[in-house]
Amino acid sequence: MSRSAHPAGPRHADVLTEGHYSAPPTDLNALDAKVWSRTVTRAPEGVVSMGGIEVTRLAEEFGTPAYFVDEADFRARCRAWRDAFGPEADVFYAGKAFLSRAVVRWLHEEGLNLDVCSGGELTTALGAGMPAERIAFHGNNKTEDEIHRAIEAGVGRIVLDSFQEIVRVSHIAERLGRRQRVQIRVTVGVEAHTHEFIATAHEDQKFGIALAGGQAAEAVRRALKLDGIELIGIHSHIGSQIFDMAGFEVSARRVVQLLAEVRDEHGVELPEIDLGGGLGIAYTPEDDPREPHEIARALGEIVTRECEAAGLRTPRISVEPGRAIVGPTAFTLYEVGTIKPLEGLRTYVSVDGGMSDNIRTALYDAEYTVALVSRSSDAEPMLVRVVGKHCESGDIVVRDAFLPADLAPGDLIAVPATGAYCRSMASNYNHALRPPVVAVEGGAARVIVRRETEEDLLRLDVG
Repeated sequence: MSRSAHPAGPRHADVLTEGHYSAPPTDLNALDAKVWSRTVTRAPEGVVSMGGIEVTRLAEEFGTPAYFVDEADFRARCRAWRDAFGPEADVFYAGKAFLSRAVVRWLHEEGLNLDVCSGGELTTALGAGMPAERIAFHGNNKTEDEIHRAIEAGVGRIVLDSFQEIVRVSHIAERLGRRQRVQIRVTVGVEAHTHEFIATAHEDQKFGIALAGGQAAEAVRRALKLDGIELIGIHSHIGSQIFDMAGFEVSARRVVQLLAEVRDEHGVELPEIDLGGGLGIAYTPEDDPREPHEIARALGEIVTRECEAAGLRTPRISVEPGRAIVGPTAFTLYEVGTIKPLEGLRTYVSVDGGMSDNIRTALYDAEYTVALVSRSSDAEPMLVRVVGKHCESGDIVVRDAFLPADLAPGDLIAVPATGAYCRSMASNYNHALRPPVVAVEGGAARVIVRRETEEDLLRLDVG
């Protein structure tokens, strides 16, 4: 798969064709380090472990389905991003990928900032001790209550997404006697080689203010005239699960051009630019993601070169990795229920979860890999489709993969790279109970988000 390819499929949602799978791996027991977290290993007797704990023990203690997060790996990835960009730049973890109070504490301890996009995420961040000045607040339609809470708490920046929001934030800040630091999110017209639903920088979508037609320049004019806000920079985010840096190069060039226009018209050099996140991870061995130090070097060179050409001081850069940090750190553990061979096609393997704990395959046609983890096997590979227990034919967890032909009900299988968006987008479809999130580190495991119960469902049902 090329760097510009996206496992969710191409930009305009073309569906992957049947038979879109590679040849079976030479060793079904091997665990590719690209897609599994750093402390995941398989013992000689065949059982897979995370953080020194066997999956059979994890399943016995916490049940299935469940998400298991490699805390050591999460922290190491935080440090890698922090160190790659250094003290002259800011790294904001994109909380929408997965957020909990434990994650907020890890971020705080590892020196990362936090990007939130709802009142609930803001409450979680503040409640877990993230300093408000290290929080950025995003969103295309923030409510007045959310804006009030964010300004009152003292968030470090609010990213403005519309002309209405420029005025709204300024008025609320003035009522509170504050001057709120803001950035303006612009859409730069970049094709990000991603799925239609997660490409965010072409003009025909809901986010940001377009550079085209001078709209972004007008937004800057309005922001600079208002007393309740302090415009500190420009924000751009071109999409998600991106492997190709070419889109960032075009985006940075256009953002810097806007900075030069602002200087020429207003005599102001804005001190910051945020290039967003969206860098891809390996969901399958064919994916080829970039390392944080490569990304930092490439973005730094792009921005410096463009600013030198425009005669601008190089602004402080911000980035917003979410998936790139948490995505590879987790796997989802399932128990096999039924196995249904379809002659000449494939074998359907049903598990005790499904689209309620991972909607990405149904929503984006995302690709994943899967492994038998409760034992090893020397059996021949069989082509499988891992499906859930929901009343939908599209309830697919892994569209096409290979598992051993001796797979049996009761076996444990795991889908790696499920740390991002799986729990965040989980649902109660068919009144399923959302799985727990369990942090594993150094031979110990603890629940950081508990499994839902039927009592939880009934508690909200007031009828």
